[in-house]
Amino acid sequence: MVFFGRNAGLMPEFPSPAGPSEIEDVVTEEAAIRPPLGRAVAVTPLVKEGDTVARGAALACLRHAPDVCFAAPIAGKVARMSLLPGRRMSEIVLFRDDSGGVETHDTNKADTQSGLRRLMQDAGMWPRIARRPFGGMPHHAETPAAIFVMATDTRPQAPNVQKALDGQRDAFARGLDALTLLTDGPVVLCHPEGVPGVDTKAVSDRIQFAPRGTRHPQGSPGICIHQLYPADIDTPVWDVHAEDVAALGTLLTTGSLPMTRLVSIAGPALRESRTVRTHIGADLRQLTQRIVAPGPHLLMSGSPLDGLSARWLGGRDRQVAVLPRAAPARQTHWLFAALTQSAGTRPAIPTTALSQAFGGALPAAAFIRALASGDEETAMTFGLLSLLEEDVALADYVLSEGGTLLAQFRALLDHVETEFAA
Repeated sequence: MVFFGRNAGLMPEFPSPAGPSEIEDVVTEEAAIRPPLGRAVAVTPLVKEGDTVARGAALACLRHAPDVCFAAPIAGKVARMSLLPGRRMSEIVLFRDDSGGVETHDTNKADTQSGLRRLMQDAGMWPRIARRPFGGMPHHAETPAAIFVMATDTRPQAPNVQKALDGQRDAFARGLDALTLLTDGPVVLCHPEGVPGVDTKAVSDRIQFAPRGTRHPQGSPGICIHQLYPADIDTPVWDVHAEDVAALGTLLTTGSLPMTRLVSIAGPALRESRTVRTHIGADLRQLTQRIVAPGPHLLMSGSPLDGLSARWLGGRDRQVAVLPRAAPARQTHWLFAALTQSAGTRPAIPTTALSQAFGGALPAAAFIRALASGDEETAMTFGLLSLLEEDVALADYVLSEGGTLLAQFRALLDHVETEFAA
């Protein structure tokens, strides 16, 4: 499968100090799981505070789909379970205790679609998958039109996905083959040009290969989905990271789901950058405490483009960005502000940079105008339903909107979900 315009996109640069090339294994003393981004999820707790749990043990399940579980990223004691009104999940915090052991699962029925689905949901794999449209994890009984496996990441300072797969090639191939059970459509492997990351003869012929360029957003899942198999309200599309597919392959072999991942720690507020192998929900303060520069700083789970201020490593994040915390802006007199600042949104002026912020995959200026005006039909025509915030973040950066574009995008996406997907 060949893409046109592989050289499309931009290469935004964010300063970061150099660091050691060695990869350090880190298990933090505290860890937490949080629900995937998107609408809040109601859960039923399966443990209580003070319980000792194994790594991979189920801590909570969805209230209306009890097969879908959230698993412990480390062995430890349940320190705090925070639920919002309506039993909506906020976070579950663990203190490390290696005596908890490792949870294993029965894989005997994983060669069928229903058996594989049940295994993935019981083991805590389901929250690692993102669905489009609207985001969040897939519905528990949903069948996607296609599954995209991302073996490339073009965001600035992202860890090398191929390096993350070192030593896991066989598990990766097993995981790829297993994913074909979950969809009647293709499993699309997006990879750097010339580096598929797997023996093409060792996997199912239902797996399609999509080489991608090095410029962002060439490695953005939503751009790939929009170009190949656009998502729609009745035809959802999933995407999952290649390292999680390798974890699925290991789960099928050992019955235990790996919780570790390769994570880059970078940013201008560091004394040195690092690449570590750590776990989901790792404590960002512990990961950065020895390498952060003096002074106020902001810890973000995710890239400098689309990351969010956080204490814990997000369930799908593989970057930690550490930025200087800006001093509070000096407040100006209200009359001066009224005379010098526009109350309305700034116009989106068509430029090459703006077009390349979407990899040339859609009419950028017209799409952004549709977001600003709330024109849902036009935005859906241009690809709204295939995208999430991570796919729009580069355009927000190019326009220097400071998150305004992302807020407009999410507001319109939520409106479409309310109106059309009820």
